[in-house]
Amino acid sequence: MLTLSTLKGCRSFTDNKEKLLPKINILDQHVADLIAAGEVVERPASVVKELTENSIDAGAGIVTVEIAGGGMAFIRVTDNGCGMAPEDAKNAFLRHATSKLSNAKGLEAISTLGFRGEALAAIAAVSRIELISREQGAREGIRITLDAGKVTSTSPTGCPEGTTIIVRDLFFNTPARRKFVKSDRAESASAASAVLRSALSRPDVSVRFIKDNKTEYHTPGDSRIDSCVYSLFGRDFTSGLLRVESDFEDIAVVGFISAPEAARGNRSYQFFFINGRPIKSVILQAALEQAYRNILPAGRFPSCVLYITTKHSEVDVNVHPAKTEVRFASEKQIFDSIYYTALGALENPPVIENKDSTVHDRKQYEQSGSFKTMQVDEYRRSYDPGRSYDPGRVKPAESVRAAAVRPDVPEHIPVFSPPPVIVPSYRVVGEVMDMYIIIEYNDCIRFIDKHAAHERIHFNALKSGIYTPMSESLITPVICRMGTEGASALLENTQLLDRLGFSAESFGDDSVAVRHIPADIDIGDTESVLSDISEELKTGGAAQQERYDRIFRMIACKAAIKAGRSSDISELEVLAGRVMSGEISHCPHGRPVVFEISKTVLDKGFKRI
Repeated sequence: MLTLSTLKGCRSFTDNKEKLLPKINILDQHVADLIAAGEVVERPASVVKELTENSIDAGAGIVTVEIAGGGMAFIRVTDNGCGMAPEDAKNAFLRHATSKLSNAKGLEAISTLGFRGEALAAIAAVSRIELISREQGAREGIRITLDAGKVTSTSPTGCPEGTTIIVRDLFFNTPARRKFVKSDRAESASAASAVLRSALSRPDVSVRFIKDNKTEYHTPGDSRIDSCVYSLFGRDFTSGLLRVESDFEDIAVVGFISAPEAARGNRSYQFFFINGRPIKSVILQAALEQAYRNILPAGRFPSCVLYITTKHSEVDVNVHPAKTEVRFASEKQIFDSIYYTALGALENPPVIENKDSTVHDRKQYEQSGSFKTMQVDEYRRSYDPGRSYDPGRVKPAESVRAAAVRPDVPEHIPVFSPPPVIVPSYRVVGEVMDMYIIIEYNDCIRFIDKHAAHERIHFNALKSGIYTPMSESLITPVICRMGTEGASALLENTQLLDRLGFSAESFGDDSVAVRHIPADIDIGDTESVLSDISEELKTGGAAQQERYDRIFRMIACKAAIKAGRSSDISELEVLAGRVMSGEISHCPHGRPVVFEISKTVLDKGFKRI
């Protein structure tokens, strides 16, 4: 038995013990700064986020963010905010230096995006920085350059009112951190997502994002949520939204949620903002999805852009270095506000006669006489859980696809075949309920779940690596909006997509154009399938083969014969042969494929024995 005393007798244990007991050293300032930088600056997107938030906190009405080389080579954030006086600019890069807090009492009700006083110091410690700033009303500005946190030059300069910060050569002095940085495409996508959230958080601020000298998006800054959403996501996304607005128990909610027919295959288009701060919250996510509980099928998720306003003292934003996670003083109250607000809009959706109209103008809803989002307390009193929303009012768009040339085999059965196996004698009787194959074998009857069996065949084929599903060419490519990170994940894994039977190419930073799909995948499932694939590819911490297996299971399920679809006898015989050979016993999810009833059991049921 291995015990602690046993371990103490090992030389390796005593060696480690000796190593763990040195004298306590005081780290020099440079090492301490690098450690602090590791908490704040994980990748270029972290820098972009911090600098953009600083510009917004400075009262800017216009913010321009530029990156090159994924942000590793170059980041520039320019604003027309209040600017900095020379003495403040010199102090800005000191640790724990901030203009947003003056004492501990301020932590009880934080109203600014940044407040820790660590961002600029942390960024400066791992890059080369240039700051140019002029305070409003000042005759001249100041220019400061730093290298690895050390000031190398300070001089007066002529410049517009506001601040410009340029960050070059990120992680140039921390090679250990640099080797974990992803490709330029992936880092650009992450930075674009960070700026997008900041832009979405403040519709009153005009935000422009430029990547490699090309403007990717530009919000108008007109204080209108609808035009901000429209400028970032376009007509297709915006036209599937329902406006919500409520005010209940000191919590105000305003924004948009997706109509049920516009649901997506992942949660990448759920955006929550608390007092202007973009956040991630399991509570808010659960509240929103609970409202759709009896409306959406499994695997489909609502989108939203929701702004929640409450007392600053009711939200603790100081729980994470990135300030993206918060705690609520009353979780039930915030849950109810989101849940009933969303439910009220789903039960009372606006009627839009013009099918091409969008949510671009609130008046078109109000003037129609049908727009009404109940207040939370009103909806609580009137809610009837027996009612349901009819999602059938909008028909899905249809696309045209070219017919594929198929080999002369039963429909939907993959070409991949295992080594020949001796198959026992049996007889395929037929199928029942368009779901189960009936087989007479020896002194028993076997029922085969044809979907589960076909799913396993597909999974084994994909996993083997020697089978590629037959693809169908689409006359009109399907445009799938994946989000910047989702699109990047797909485009960085084109070999995997080819292996699955897809071909996709970039269609803007957040979308892909799909030109080929597996012949067994319904064209209407294209976006949801690729969304699921991108979510798996973005998942960290799992081995590649584990992620691939999950993707293969998902594709196999989508491609398999659906329960409720009648099959001809040749198709049934092919499936039965694969199962009866012993090749298949369980589906990829572990469920049994075959259920058997013996003649003895039947005889007992009929009182023959």
